[in-house]
Amino acid sequence: MRNLFPYLRPYRFAIVFIVTFIFIQCLGNLYLPTLMSDIVDYGVLKGNLHYIVTTGLLMLAVSIASVCFSIAASFLSSRTASSFGKVLRREVFAHAQTFSLHEFDELGTSSLITRTTNDITQVQQLVNMMLRMMIMAPLNCIGGILMAVYTDAKLSLILVVMVPVLAAIIALVFTRATKLFRTMQAKIDTLNRVLRENLTGIRVIRSFNRVAYEQDRFDVANFDLTNTTTRVQKIMAVMSPALMLVINLSVIAVIWFGGMRVERGTMQIGSLIAFIQYITQLLFAIMMVSMMFFMIPRASASANRIWAVLQTKPDIVDPVAEDAQASRTEYGQVEFRDVTFRYPGAETPALSHISFVARPGQVTAIIGGTGAGKSTLVNLIPRFYDVNEGVVLVGGVDVRAQTQSALRAKIGYVPQKSVLFSGTIADNIRAGRQDASDEEVRRAAEVAQAIEFIEEMPDGFASYIEQGGRNVSGGQKQRLAIARALAKQAPIYIFDDSFSALDFRTDARLRAALRDEVQEATVIIVAQRVSTVRDAHQIVVLDEGRIAGVGTHDELIDSCQVYREIVASQMAEGESA
Repeated sequence: MRNLFPYLRPYRFAIVFIVTFIFIQCLGNLYLPTLMSDIVDYGVLKGNLHYIVTTGLLMLAVSIASVCFSIAASFLSSRTASSFGKVLRREVFAHAQTFSLHEFDELGTSSLITRTTNDITQVQQLVNMMLRMMIMAPLNCIGGILMAVYTDAKLSLILVVMVPVLAAIIALVFTRATKLFRTMQAKIDTLNRVLRENLTGIRVIRSFNRVAYEQDRFDVANFDLTNTTTRVQKIMAVMSPALMLVINLSVIAVIWFGGMRVERGTMQIGSLIAFIQYITQLLFAIMMVSMMFFMIPRASASANRIWAVLQTKPDIVDPVAEDAQASRTEYGQVEFRDVTFRYPGAETPALSHISFVARPGQVTAIIGGTGAGKSTLVNLIPRFYDVNEGVVLVGGVDVRAQTQSALRAKIGYVPQKSVLFSGTIADNIRAGRQDASDEEVRRAAEVAQAIEFIEEMPDGFASYIEQGGRNVSGGQKQRLAIARALAKQAPIYIFDDSFSALDFRTDARLRAALRDEVQEATVIIVAQRVSTVRDAHQIVVLDEGRIAGVGTHDELIDSCQVYREIVASQMAEGESA
């Protein structure tokens, strides 16, 4: 938890005001029992009405001042905690944006969501409580003990027995609950993962009649979390009755022994009343501390999980400013030089000794069987992963010698799985370039063969796309994703199996329009269909992570056995090769 305290530094002046207000409030609370004692001893017992009125008015003024300072402290602490939570969420989100795909795979999407929402909320609530209770409780404890000893030192010996017992109860509960709270946060991750998979994969689940299975899977995760939560609550439930028992026994002891001292004349009634008030303040301060200890284990577990995200160093980092290099004369050219890449933890490389050049003004197609490494290869160009051996050059410069933003600004990328964002069609197309004009947006949609279905929508380019593109078909999503890449007007375009959901007619029209639109750009197309790649200037054939052949369609028919097998298999399926 202390690792996150530096994020509170911007609010140090607010914290100083909070401490000051709470300190004044505590002084008022400690002064009130003394005034009450004086009213009883010097006003009520002596029948001095004037003293009762004047002291009573003073008590009223002190009470009103305490309430005002309490409200001010509560307002500032709530505002500070909320701002702290906002900053922490921004920091976690911003840091997660620097992660490579490896870090996302390692931490897990559902876990990152939980850490950014639930975990930060737990820490924010603790900070809110700490700014008030963790300041007020020690002041009330110390002040209560001092005033109790000042009022009657012998009667204060009850505290010698009471305080260690209360501390032992809190320590016992705290040590047993901390581990369970860490486990509980991990089980929330599991529940979120199961729920997310169920909601995103609902079509597949229903089509395979897996609803009952998924319900059982959710119940297992849900009951597991419930059982852990129940165990924690059982432990925490013991604390409140135990503390109240000790507190009530202490008050009884104070009244018993205090009454005996009043009877012997060694203590006044008003002093006994004040002593009971100080003891009560002390005991309730300890109760506030126990409430904090109820929150600390869970918030501590959450803070550790947040800190783990903030401390995760991305594998892929930008070069320092003086080492960063700009593109050379080979602007837009993409070159692989003896590249070998292995996924973290994998035993065998996904790509081995890959070498080829994709030049501006040419279409380079990549084809191969399932698992040949086609998507892995193009993911190395925008530096989603770093190579283990060899070098990938864009514009004649190693991608590792360029900043990620500068590198990716040169690339119009269409992923294998088309992703759309909630917003209008125009907003989605402009995601590639925010300053694209209406004419450029329309032109990109025309080239991507998306203009027909866009114009059929009620609001045209202003039509709303739901999250993930749920209200458009797979082919429409692909065409909008292609339009988004084209609107960027980049020197390099990567289409990762981006025509798979298109029919042959739309595929042919799109490739013809694309050829005219990006004549000077480097175009890299990953495809499964031979008809999509046969007109490419260069075809790279991959087989089990290695290059089986490079050339045109006719050259590979003559020289590459793997390519001939792909062509033959598709011709047997009735496709035009």
